[in-house]
Amino acid sequence: MTAQLIDGKAIAQQVREEVAAEVGRRAAAGKRQPVLATVLVGDRPDSVSYVTSKGKACQELGMGSVSRHLPGDATQADLEAAVRALNADPAVSGILVQLPLPAHLDEERVLSLINIEKDVDGFSPVNIGRLAQKGREPLFVPCTPYGCIYLLEQVGVKIEGANAVVLGRSNIVGMPAALLLIGRNATVTVCHSRTRDLPAVCRQADILVAAIGRTEMVRGDWIKPGAAVIDVGINSVPDATRKSGHRLVGDVNFDEAKEVAGWITPVPGGVGPMTIAMLMRNTLRAAQMQDPA
Repeated sequence: MTAQLIDGKAIAQQVREEVAAEVGRRAAAGKRQPVLATVLVGDRPDSVSYVTSKGKACQELGMGSVSRHLPGDATQADLEAAVRALNADPAVSGILVQLPLPAHLDEERVLSLINIEKDVDGFSPVNIGRLAQKGREPLFVPCTPYGCIYLLEQVGVKIEGANAVVLGRSNIVGMPAALLLIGRNATVTVCHSRTRDLPAVCRQADILVAAIGRTEMVRGDWIKPGAAVIDVGINSVPDATRKSGHRLVGDVNFDEAKEVAGWITPVPGGVGPMTIAMLMRNTLRAAQMQDPA
């Protein structure tokens, strides 16, 4: 294997330990405990799992958590009332509305209601707008893209001046990741389903962020030798050798890519652990802004 493995588990654990230590210092100084509030609408199994894991992480790091679980047929007014109540609660440091919402709800309106100082998921139109503007700093950055950039920085990948390619233009990962790379002075190309000669575009990338949601779409011959490859994809494929009957793979063909890349994230154990770690970091930051040391 020629590529250096980017160990997201280990780096995420370092972030979590730093957050836990700072939470402990705040408690010793008599400051309020950081508290994350999650809002879940409906019972999608993946969303329930994500919310549960976020609450568990808060507990492990000495932070508080509250959960507001609304039925799948909750009205727009019900959801907005829940968000407004959390905005008004001084004990709540950060608010996260678990996405995606049921189709009958107005996601943009809900996200715009979250107090910008409690928008620890970084999806408020104001925070995203600041991220997109030169010389403006968002209070919070979306957690998964934040984790991607943090991984690159921690292993010493030079972002400034690099050619970066982002596969995918979702509001949750692709677009914020591209904006973060631009903000660090990379030259960025965002690819999508209508990009011409996608493999050729990818071969120009010093940094390749794959967040397109297609199982092992990126092949080894798409990758520039020595490039840094950040694989955000999480896809389940059948595997009769596993007790579960399946295994997780990314958007990148790992076995091929590792022979070409300079750095690469595995799936699982790469970007995944970083998402909750950066959410915990954002929640601590919210508490620090609201109740300075």
